[in-house]
Amino acid sequence: MTTPSSPARPTRILVTGGAGFIGSHYVRTLLGPADPGDVAVTVLDKLTYAGNPANLDAVGDHPGFAFVKGDICDAELVDELLARHDEVVHFAAESHVDRSIDGGAEFVRTNVVGTHTLVDAAHRAGIRTFVHVSTDEVYGSVDSGSWPETDPLRPNSPYAASKASSDLIALAYHRTHGLDVRVTRCSNNYGHHQFPEKVIPLFVTNLLDGRKVPLYGDGGNIRDWLHIDDHVQGIELVRTKGRAGEVYNIGGGTELSNKELTALLLEACGAGWDTSVEYVADRKGHDRRYSVDCAKIRTELGYEPRKDFATGLAETVTWYRENRAWWEALKERVAP
Repeated sequence: MTTPSSPARPTRILVTGGAGFIGSHYVRTLLGPADPGDVAVTVLDKLTYAGNPANLDAVGDHPGFAFVKGDICDAELVDELLARHDEVVHFAAESHVDRSIDGGAEFVRTNVVGTHTLVDAAHRAGIRTFVHVSTDEVYGSVDSGSWPETDPLRPNSPYAASKASSDLIALAYHRTHGLDVRVTRCSNNYGHHQFPEKVIPLFVTNLLDGRKVPLYGDGGNIRDWLHIDDHVQGIELVRTKGRAGEVYNIGGGTELSNKELTALLLEACGAGWDTSVEYVADRKGHDRRYSVDCAKIRTELGYEPRKDFATGLAETVTWYRENRAWWEALKERVAP
């Protein structure tokens, strides 16, 4: 006589910074309509200015979801949480370059000390997989070609330097202690629910309000644009199929100068260049061009961007147009 086997316990994932733009979309994707029930997610978020609990409303009643308000630098809390989880996906970070130029201390505390607190606890707790979400800005600036993961790190802003430091700390725990650390470095993200201090939501919301948009310098700085859906796809491939101790670049494949991007946003919002664009002094130390080589994640894990930029941008503008209540309150919160 055979007895039915008990169902497998879901993988318990701690998602840091899960109330922010990228982290919340990752959580909504894992626990969304296509959820097979194989994961349970706990979000740990300090709910700083960029963290918004409303970003998680869609999964608030999901039986596999839990939320903890707390700081990744709180070693006692982190130890307690990691003892009850199998994997970590680490999004929590201070991420706005302009804010880091005004003052870098909080970036060092959150991005460097916070990451160390997490990986040290993960090592002691025997965490199975630790995915550390980073940025292409750690590479510095590249005039031509694209950075492979083997390129040296040459960060230029306090933000980028703090992220480069956090990458190295996380990878050191793999090489020293054998912790399964996997690092992702993404290009510029865009999409719905992005805090309106970043360039696309800032420009869109300003234009929807009939206000001008600030264009740095000559507008010639170039970035590669990655839709949030594709970034989340890449992170999940790294979590489930990536290799320990490896770094994976995740890009969108659409390089635009800030001037070209501005023109597209003006067109999408029905605004004119002469009346809506204000040239402002360039950002200090402004990197001229970012471009990541994504051959590794494509070849090893089968990653391919699915959202073409024209469609993604149109959907993003529509979302901000239809969700004023979401962003108006956030802009009021950080207004000078």
